Amino acid sequence: MERPFPVDRPILEILSRRWSARAIDPDRPVARETVATLLEAARVAPSCFNEQPWRFLVFDGADREALDQARSCLVGGNAWARKAPLLLLSVAAERWEKDDSPNRHAQHDVGLASENLALQAIAEGLVVHVMAGFDFARTRNLFEIPEGFTPMAMIAIGFPGKIEELPPKHRDRELAPRRRKPISEIAFASRWNRPYTIASSPSPYPGK
Repeated sequence: MERPFPVDRPILEILSRRWSARAIDPDRPVARETVATLLEAARVAPSCFNEQPWRFLVFDGADREALDQARSCLVGGNAWARKAPLLLLSVAAERWEKDDSPNRHAQHDVGLASENLALQAIAEGLVVHVMAGFDFARTRNLFEIPEGFTPMAMIAIGFPGKIEELPPKHRDRELAPRRRKPISEIAFASRWNRPYTIASSPSPYPGK
């Protein structure tokens, strides 16, 4: 089931189609070729100085124990995602390769790569849900993530499932109206807290 966001301005269709669905088919695996395509989409993301600080651990069921361990890292509120046939763990390399100094842009850039991956997943007909609700320390220990690399998000991916099979709380969230803050609350005209709006921001080009 798709639920395109009711946008106020015309944007690319794939952007409005992206949403964090929870209903995933547990019995339909994602082909390794498709996983590779998602990772390729992440790989071409932009990054500061082309550092490419993203890393992804892939739990596709080829190593059943590892997939079960990844599922065990999800918090109770994300228990629904334990049925997903594919989990990814995004990780940020927090230091520059050139001089080992802190890279304060790393987590931002991992977000860019993750959004690329999510949009490609939607284009492939998949459900994708990025989650902060997982045990950070447990993932580091179980999967031997070294210091200097920060686990960022667990990503559940699969083919669309049946909403009616979700627990009631998550079923309600799945069907609730999609909401976003208006542009006036997230974009400011030159100074902080001065809302950017079409009405308050005349075109710098006369006659346009």
